[in-house]
Amino acid sequence: MGDNVARNSAGGKPQEMDCRPSEIPHTPGFSKVNQLRLESTIEPLAQLLFMKQHLKRFLTVAGTLALTAAAQADVTLPNIFGDHMVLQRGQQNPVWGWADKGEKITVTIGGQSHAATANADGEWRVKLAPMKVGKPLTLTVKGKNTVTFSDVLVGEVWICSGQSNMAWSVGQANDPDLEIMTAKFPNIRIISVPQVGTQEAKSNFNGKWERCSPDNIGSFSAVGYFFGRQLHQTLDIPIGLIDNAWGGSAAEAWIRRDVLAADKRYAELLAKWEQTEKSYNHETAVASYKARVKKWEDGGKKGNKPRAPRNPLTGNHRPANIYNGVLHPTIGYGIRGAIWYQGESNAGRAYQYRHLFPLMIQHWRDEWKQGDFPFYFVQLADFRNEVEQPGESAWAELREAQTMTLSKLKNTGQAVIIDVGEGRDIHPRNKQAVAKRLARWALAKDYGIDVVHQSPTYKSMDVKGGKATLTFDHVGKGLYSFDVHNPVGFAVAGKDKKFVWAEARIDGKDKVQVWSDQVKDPVAVRYGWAENPVVTLYSRDGLPATPFRTDDWPGMTINSHK
Repeated sequence: MGDNVARNSAGGKPQEMDCRPSEIPHTPGFSKVNQLRLESTIEPLAQLLFMKQHLKRFLTVAGTLALTAAAQADVTLPNIFGDHMVLQRGQQNPVWGWADKGEKITVTIGGQSHAATANADGEWRVKLAPMKVGKPLTLTVKGKNTVTFSDVLVGEVWICSGQSNMAWSVGQANDPDLEIMTAKFPNIRIISVPQVGTQEAKSNFNGKWERCSPDNIGSFSAVGYFFGRQLHQTLDIPIGLIDNAWGGSAAEAWIRRDVLAADKRYAELLAKWEQTEKSYNHETAVASYKARVKKWEDGGKKGNKPRAPRNPLTGNHRPANIYNGVLHPTIGYGIRGAIWYQGESNAGRAYQYRHLFPLMIQHWRDEWKQGDFPFYFVQLADFRNEVEQPGESAWAELREAQTMTLSKLKNTGQAVIIDVGEGRDIHPRNKQAVAKRLARWALAKDYGIDVVHQSPTYKSMDVKGGKATLTFDHVGKGLYSFDVHNPVGFAVAGKDKKFVWAEARIDGKDKVQVWSDQVKDPVAVRYGWAENPVVTLYSRDGLPATPFRTDDWPGMTINSHK
């Protein structure tokens, strides 16, 4: 019921209720599988029944429904499995689900058959033998009942994750009309995971696999789709894309809570959240909001209407919330790798991100049990106003933390998009360029295709005669300056640590000379060190140079931990 009301047993006055179908109490003596069945059976009814005032009556109803669910138990699988799904080629892929304790399960596909027995909690799991790309298949799971999934393809599967710039849809990107009308790729398969924030690990989600078409691609992740389309057109094989991005999300929300608690670096962060968990009351916040709205209305609606409160306890910043509600239901599904676009929400704690981001990647890899699968990420774009003078920048420090990840974990890659952003909007519309730079990493590192994939990166500095000579790696066909003859975006400083804009000149294929008449003896050089820097250094292959600094002087976020 849209108004969240239910009538009492006498059929009288409607009463407000506390609709929390995700918090259905565990029934004593129930296995996990029957509890899951209970939840799925009564969730549509929960909005009618779950009232704090009538909890005892609800438990009686729940018990009755539970007995019915147990008596009519069926073999079930999470929704990550379904019609039109793509299974990762060339590796063993887990298939799992639930059944009655001790029930014998048989899984067949493409001439192979695997058997399992449901454990005490009703859980079962098999591993499919590696498969090759071929014609559509049927996956059959048989126990006391039979579940059949048709039009199953074998190909390449990628997770598309992060915050709003990954969630940003095709319909919001550049040329949405053209992109949508040409999205006729039935062998690209897509599935999206809803945004559920919780401290309890979920085993399933509401979603289904679909064939890519003009009818459904408009609401799908633009970066995810354009990335998958590039792979599909290049490799000519099926592509599966799992979009689980959540706008505004913080990296710590994607990590299991005990993993964070095991490291003292996150003690302050967790302590802050523990205090919030103790003190925040959403009902009180909503009541206060309603009172402010009434006051605003009574005052003639002057100024902006008060903003409705967001519940931080179910939101996208609380540690482990997204891991439990969004990521966990998909963990273990066979994938090639992940692409990631996030960092904006952690920019105020950029130094912390130096450890947090690699921790998250390794945590995912440990959970998936697929080894060091590829993890390619997007460096923050340029954003906000340009600055007149060099200075400190939280976003520059976050970009630096992202770049550091390349040397900390293998099978990682960074798409530099310092030339793609929009100063007025945190969401660049040119998702096509972002996706292509991610796809270059995958094509080069995972599919053996000879394509330039890494932006020029700072290697070393040599200072002589008042000039700093910088040497770069990954220059491809050589360095060049876009739009102007000499590169722009460099700043130098002496021992006083005061940066000024510098002159620069490309020297040969891989070097840039930097100097300023205001700094006689330069000791540090920075490039692209601002929220929205003006930069022009590229490789001749069209990839922008990675922002960097040669110094390690303490930055503005060094003491930010929560």
